[in-house]
Amino acid sequence: MRHVLVLGGTNWLGREIAARLVRHGDAVTCLARGTNAGAPSGATLVAVDRTAPGAYDAVATRRWDEVVELSYLPTLVGPALEALGPLAEHWTLVSSVSVYATGTEVGADESAPIVEPVDLADYGQAKAWAELASVTALGDRLLIVRPGLIAGPGDPSDRFGYWVGRLALAGAEPVLAPVPVPGPAAAAVQVVDVRDLADWIEFATRNGLAGCVNVVGHTHSLADTLALAAKVAHFTGRFAQAADEWLADHGVSYWAGPRSLPLWLPPDEVGFARRSNAAFLAAGGSLRELEDTMVDVLADEETRGLDRVRRSGLSRAEEVALLGLLPEQRQTAHLEA
Repeated sequence: MRHVLVLGGTNWLGREIAARLVRHGDAVTCLARGTNAGAPSGATLVAVDRTAPGAYDAVATRRWDEVVELSYLPTLVGPALEALGPLAEHWTLVSSVSVYATGTEVGADESAPIVEPVDLADYGQAKAWAELASVTALGDRLLIVRPGLIAGPGDPSDRFGYWVGRLALAGAEPVLAPVPVPGPAAAAVQVVDVRDLADWIEFATRNGLAGCVNVVGHTHSLADTLALAAKVAHFTGRFAQAADEWLADHGVSYWAGPRSLPLWLPPDEVGFARRSNAAFLAAGGSLRELEDTMVDVLADEETRGLDRVRRSGLSRAEEVALLGLLPEQRQTAHLEA
């Protein structure tokens, strides 16, 4: 039996990973505050604030076959490496494709340069710092997992679920969307289902994989993704298309966060959602169909409330107000890539 320590393990991805490790017969300990949810059934929760003195004392009394780190904060990652690095046979750091210096190269793989970690308040730079610190401490005992956008039921970021949820809420009413750009510069979407990511991390830890791997999905155009969301949501309304400049002028943000259009990217980020997943697939990774993820996400969105306050996206009231300002609304039944 393997003894596995998950630094986290009580929320979304961490919980999915811990549950799979338990299911495969590992003795799993989750070290986390545990304020939002407990450890999955079969795992042991050590409830502690990782910033507190002696935070790792209770788990630094044995060797670990595997340690899984999900944080990016230097105040958490650094002390964990110092306290537990010498006790770990293998270590998995869940990083992010946000560590890459640019998103301009289509098909970039794991050899692409990462950003210099100067501003550790920046998510991508903090993840890059965590990678460098982990490499220094662990050497070839380390696997760095670089997911792209993670999707699936329970997503706390509210990004991927925005579209299928909004289209279901709107029904036959118009929905605001960006104007598709044709050709190689077309906006793209690249997601990995949280369950596929957790499955592969469990597999990778069991097989002692090391190095860096981009865990990203297949690339789809944004237009095709929205058309699929419309199908899944049984949306019968129209897309009211707005140009990038108009959206920016009216305070709509790219990608994520309040008053945004999730998944919409700046045109200079043409490679962000087009990274290579060849290493992931070669290392045993598998990806479910995007429609299957979307169906499950819609069910989750309906359970959580289609009109709830979201962390990402426009509220329906904000969207309706913008639709009223959009001149000569260009509405189409389908978005063409």
